[in-house]
Amino acid sequence: MGHTFGDPGLLTLALTHRSYVAENSDSQPNERLEFLGDSVLGLTVTDYIFTTYPDLPEGQLAKLRASVVNTTSLAERSLELGVGALLRLGRGEDLSGGREKESILADAFEAILGAVYVDAGWEVAREVVLRLTKVPIEVAAENPGRRDYKTQLQELTAQLGLGTPSYQIAGSGPDHDKRFQAVVIIDGVPQGEGQGTSKKRAEQLAARAAYGAIRESARELENDA
Repeated sequence: MGHTFGDPGLLTLALTHRSYVAENSDSQPNERLEFLGDSVLGLTVTDYIFTTYPDLPEGQLAKLRASVVNTTSLAERSLELGVGALLRLGRGEDLSGGREKESILADAFEAILGAVYVDAGWEVAREVVLRLTKVPIEVAAENPGRRDYKTQLQELTAQLGLGTPSYQIAGSGPDHDKRFQAVVIIDGVPQGEGQGTSKKRAEQLAARAAYGAIRESARELENDA
């Protein structure tokens, strides 16, 4: 995420779910940091889209912001960071699949942003938020209402003459707790990875990662030209 914590305890706190606290009374939940991070996220995204898209009316700005800060989108950001594996959960929540629950992942993402703000202040927190949300904002602005990253990736690769993406899928774990890992291959090169409790989710997250990487590379080439 581009930030090294001066106080690592803040990150530990941000990753601590209330179910863990119920079993470990000497701990605190991440809920206060989540409350703070929600505001940091909301203000940063609102300010960015207000400044970047001056021609969008209020209604479209609201829809654009909602497409980036909703639970599903924030859970995706968490999965990209590998937050699920690091969460401190109670045993029951862990066994019931809490590490992939959208609500828990989204709350943890906001708590991490709150922790960054406490650790390093507004400017650093703003930079982290934009580093993690800028591409999703741009994708949503170009394709309002669309969340099918596989389709968007295929359109982008066709536009750039890179051919059609293909996906390699691997599964692991018992049948009742299956996990899938997807790698998207473009022009013979692995470009993005994703993991989830279904093949479809894993492929979508892999496509999302590849879309961001290819788009950024294309932008850098344009700037160098």
